[in-house]
Amino acid sequence: MFGFPLIDAFVLVWFVACWAGYASFAWHRSGSHASLVVAMRIYRREWFKRMLGNENRIGDVAALNSLLSGSTFFASTTLLILGGLVALLGTTERVIDVVSNLPFTQHDSEGIWHIKIILMIAVFVYAFFKFTWSIRQFNFCAILIGAAPLSAHPEEHEDFVDTIVSVASFSDENFNHGLRAFYFAMAALSWFLHPWLFVAASALVVYILYQREFHSKALYALTSPDSVTQSLHLPERMLAELRLGSRTR
Repeated sequence: MFGFPLIDAFVLVWFVACWAGYASFAWHRSGSHASLVVAMRIYRREWFKRMLGNENRIGDVAALNSLLSGSTFFASTTLLILGGLVALLGTTERVIDVVSNLPFTQHDSEGIWHIKIILMIAVFVYAFFKFTWSIRQFNFCAILIGAAPLSAHPEEHEDFVDTIVSVASFSDENFNHGLRAFYFAMAALSWFLHPWLFVAASALVVYILYQREFHSKALYALTSPDSVTQSLHLPERMLAELRLGSRTR
C-alpha cells in the first residue's frame, strides 16, 4: 500500500455507509410510511387500470416516452462524464496544481488523487447501469401496453395490471437509484478539496434525499387526504400520518 491516509480511509467508509445505509433505510421506511415511491405506485396503478378501457393508447405511449426520455438523457450524460473522468486520470498533475492554489484544500499525493477519480468513475458506472436498465424496463412497459387487453372492467384483469405496474415501478426505482448516484457524486466532488468537507457533504446529501422522499411538499400534494387520493384507497394509517404532517407544515 502506498500510504493511504487514515482520514481518507475513514471518509471513504463514511461515504459508502451513508449511501448504502440510506438506500436500505428508504426501502424499509417506504414499506410503512408515505413516500414518493408509494404515492407514484398508487397513481401508476390508476393510470394502467384506466388504460385498459382506452382503445386508442397513443396518449399512454406518449406519457411513457416522456418518462423514458429522462432515463435516456441521464444515461447519455453519464457516458460523457465518464469520458471526462477517464481523461482526467492522464492529467492529474495539472489538476493538482490548480486545486492546490485554492484556500482550505488538503494537499494529497498523485496516488490519492487517482483513488478519488476512480471513486467518481465507479459512482457514474453504477449510475449508467441503473439508467440503462431503467430504459430497458420502460421498453418492456411499452410492449405490455400494446399487449394489454381492452376491457371496460379493469377489475377483471388485476393480474395484468399488477404485472405492468410492477415493471413500471421497477423501472422508476432504477431511475431513482441512478439519480441518487448523481447526488452522491456531488458529495464525492468535495473530497478533492478536503476530507472533512466530504463527510459533511455526504451527510447533507442523505438529509436532502430524506426530506425530498418523505417530507417534501410534492409528497404532501400527491397524498393529501383532502385530494383525489381519498378515492385511491390509501391506508387509514397513512392518511392519519398525512393529517398530522399537514399541521406541521
